Amino acid sequence: MKQISIDKTLSDKCNVGLACLFYEVNVTDSSQNLWEFIENDAIDKAKYTIENIAKDPIIASAKRVYKMLGKDPSRYRIASEALRRRIAQNKELYHVNNIVDIGNLVSIETGYASGSYDTDKIIGDIVFGVGNIGEEYEGIGHVKINIENLPIFRDSIGPFGSPTRDSLRTMIDSNSKKILTVFISFDGTAGLKDAVSKMENYLKTFAGVEKVQIMMIGRENL
Repeated sequence: MKQISIDKTLSDKCNVGLACLFYEVNVTDSSQNLWEFIENDAIDKAKYTIENIAKDPIIASAKRVYKMLGKDPSRYRIASEALRRRIAQNKELYHVNNIVDIGNLVSIETGYASGSYDTDKIIGDIVFGVGNIGEEYEGIGHVKINIENLPIFRDSIGPFGSPTRDSLRTMIDSNSKKILTVFISFDGTAGLKDAVSKMENYLKTFAGVEKVQIMMIGRENL
């Protein structure tokens, strides 16, 4: 497993918690069974409205931290909020691959932003901190992301992921085998147990993953 830590520039400002899942898998298109489960069973679309999504305590805590760091949370939305807003706006959810689609499902269900990364593309240890002045990377979708003052993951090469949008450099593709999925909390680790349980169950049920190694980082509560 990769070594993962939280930089003091972030931990001194808020109670960051990370739930990290390491596993090996064959990355494929999502099965019909998975999408039928997402569309018909897992997501109660009626409960998501534009008015109530931002009031969810998990999303609200992330938005407070973004503001504290100097980042506009309405312009740089955390991924779970953006996904729930797609549902509220009757937009189709993204179809990417079995791992990303499962991670997105758990983010929608729990409110925690997640990122899934090809660990063979991560060089050295991982630190979760804050983007520096002028920093940016090429995000998934070939969009330049201004990560200044954004909570970000970095390795020995540089930044590669955030709760808003991840980079192209470490994204999962059909050749990826060894995966790290991270769920991010700005209110301690206690609530992340639900996300871990759901992710582990869905990986085994819909992606054939046999073994998941779990690492919790941060304090349970203040």
